[in-house]
Amino acid sequence: MVSVGGVHFKSCCYCFYILFLVLFLAQSNSCFSAKVYVVYMGSRSGEDQNDILRNDHQILAAVHGGSMELAQASHVYSYKHGFRGFAAKLTDQQASLISEMPGVVSVFPNLKRRLHTTHSWDFIGLVGDETTEIPGFSTMNQVNLIIGFIDTGIWPESPSFSDADMPPVPARWKGQCQSGEAFNASSCNRKVIGARYYMSGYEAEEDIVETVSFRSPRDSSGHGSHTASTAAGRYVKNMNYMGLAAGGARGGAPMARIAAYKTCWDSGCYDVDLLAAFDDAIRDGVNILSLSLGPDAPQGDYFNDAISIGSFHAASRGILVVSSVGNEGNQGSATNLAPWMFTIAASSTDRDFTSDIILGNGPNGVNFTGESLSLFGMNASVRIISASEANAGYFTPYQSSYCLESSLNGTKARGKVLVCRHAESSTESKLGKSVVVKEAGGVGMILIDEADKDVAIPFLIPSAITGKEIGNRILSYVSHTRKPISKIFPAKTVLGSQPAPRIASFSSKGPNALTPEILKPDVTAPGLNILAAWSPAVGKLHFNILSGTSMACPHVTGIATLIKAVHPSWSPSAIKSAIMTTASRVRKPPSMNLFEATVLDKNHEPITVDPEGRRGNAFDYGAGFVEPRRVLDPGLIYELQPIDYKVFLCSIGYDEKSLHLITRDNSTCDQTFTTASDLNYPSITVSNLKDNFSVTRTVTNVGKPRSIYKATVSSPVGINVTVVPKRLIFNSYGQRMNFTVQFKLNSPSMGYKFGFLSWKNRKIRVTSPLVVRVAPSSMGLVR
Repeated sequence: MVSVGGVHFKSCCYCFYILFLVLFLAQSNSCFSAKVYVVYMGSRSGEDQNDILRNDHQILAAVHGGSMELAQASHVYSYKHGFRGFAAKLTDQQASLISEMPGVVSVFPNLKRRLHTTHSWDFIGLVGDETTEIPGFSTMNQVNLIIGFIDTGIWPESPSFSDADMPPVPARWKGQCQSGEAFNASSCNRKVIGARYYMSGYEAEEDIVETVSFRSPRDSSGHGSHTASTAAGRYVKNMNYMGLAAGGARGGAPMARIAAYKTCWDSGCYDVDLLAAFDDAIRDGVNILSLSLGPDAPQGDYFNDAISIGSFHAASRGILVVSSVGNEGNQGSATNLAPWMFTIAASSTDRDFTSDIILGNGPNGVNFTGESLSLFGMNASVRIISASEANAGYFTPYQSSYCLESSLNGTKARGKVLVCRHAESSTESKLGKSVVVKEAGGVGMILIDEADKDVAIPFLIPSAITGKEIGNRILSYVSHTRKPISKIFPAKTVLGSQPAPRIASFSSKGPNALTPEILKPDVTAPGLNILAAWSPAVGKLHFNILSGTSMACPHVTGIATLIKAVHPSWSPSAIKSAIMTTASRVRKPPSMNLFEATVLDKNHEPITVDPEGRRGNAFDYGAGFVEPRRVLDPGLIYELQPIDYKVFLCSIGYDEKSLHLITRDNSTCDQTFTTASDLNYPSITVSNLKDNFSVTRTVTNVGKPRSIYKATVSSPVGINVTVVPKRLIFNSYGQRMNFTVQFKLNSPSMGYKFGFLSWKNRKIRVTSPLVVRVAPSSMGLVR
């Protein structure tokens, strides 16, 4: 036992180091402002929970001049179930000193993460009410599965979360129903079996005001209830949004259990709280975690990122983590990039919500269609002007064209329809613009979305959103007509809209900015205009329509739960592989065609990307659009074990010292990959092809014991792809076989090229996307 400055240390390896810190900090000026940091210390190694807290205080005391009182005052939270670490208020200097201490993997600020904010299940092929059975399989075991949602909480009284006819809670469940404002233990039931909330990270960063709703697991924003019901909501006979999209609706796994972990508040979700939720969820016994949130792009290193850290330890314990790819929409903006995460892009269904726009009168009138959820309509046509003509005070016409707050002149706007703009990078609310127009006396609004996001909004006056092309035609009519008039009709539900699915314009795109050899996103699922449960605390609505990769993520969570119900022994990677390799319906181009193979939509046409309608590729949709009717019998799977992720970390530059800190075991980097492309991932990406390159994969037979698969390849343009062997012959269930994919540069060209590899037998097709980037040096360019 060693005592330094009144602080006792069991391990003498800290002695001289800590003594130095105490003496150093005693001379330091302690007036620097402190902020909250996360100190991540890798896997838990069996310490007693009381010892964990004591050791955390000892580390903090060492950077507080030996004062245990100051150490305890700075301590915010300790992580002690799924992994080790703590959160504390520290100066930058103190954080730097702790980062150099033995046993510390990383120290990073308490950053804020953002939320990536029905008929969709019918569209992707799960028809029915309560059972959501898939022909040939029983998914009733879903009653024994628990999905954890790290989000904004839950509204347990929603009919989507009824526990009628559900059996008792699984005995293995270790979670709790945490009491708080407007929420107590009786708020949970046999459907919502657990609920917790976390505020330490939020309170440390934000000015707490009385408007913070529900200091409890109760959902005050609606987002958490929406995502939970999308994945696992019970059947509701007449779900609708103010009459729109009416009909029966349910989640993908309606009999699965729900555990809500409320980490997200009005301004976002802080790392300290996210890690606390992961820590508890791992201990509580969830089977799957669903996170419709993430960091801003570009994402930081895996072990300086709370979500990557939490999901690494969850995956190590057999928990599948499903996440959204982000809503930034640009190439290379994908987030949640770790290979142990399942990352989901957003696409449309064949249902739209539109408002008709009439310009002019009589036979010469012109009809356009815009996106809207506004149920307000106009009785007659009125004058239409550009908002730039109604500029007020010191606002220029250009500024007023964006309908900024207080920018409109009431005299000029009163009684008219205004054409407003919305900038691609704007943080202004689209809904808020309708408020600005209404307050200025306008009776309608046409909003030109310069980013063409194609998202319907519940405006407060008759309104519709158009893209740039239609918007410019409307402005041309306004400027070239002596007395232009317009009429906007209420929103309506349109079924059978084509093409479908389309990749949503807001959905973040690859390539993976952190590890280019790992394709992200992994798949795409419905995320545009999705109807699901809501919190009545917001607008007194019980159901609402939202768009975002936040909405796509729980669709895959529901499908993954059905797979786990049928195949309870399958690992997270097996479930992920089954969804990815069955997602692609591929069209192979004719020979000598310069176009690459592509994934098809429901009409067997290439999937396109909003807003420009370009042909999509793997950076938009990953392996393709989810096909739940095929996932339960994938034939072959690409299996990964926790050791494979450790080898992956070695291949991207982590040394054995760093690896030991993360895993707290005897892992070494003796076995490593040539590149990260060698990870046994269901997609294959080669990010720097110079001449030729080979990748090895291993598949496991989970289909008929005796089966034969033949390889077929759609090669990326300019690259020859060979598979060795060309046939795989299996004699037993669970048998593993290796194959090699050889890439040979044929006709160099810049940029990424895309193709597919499929293993086929008479009934099953197991498809992997191929993504190849030719090294600049191979084209005679200077790197």
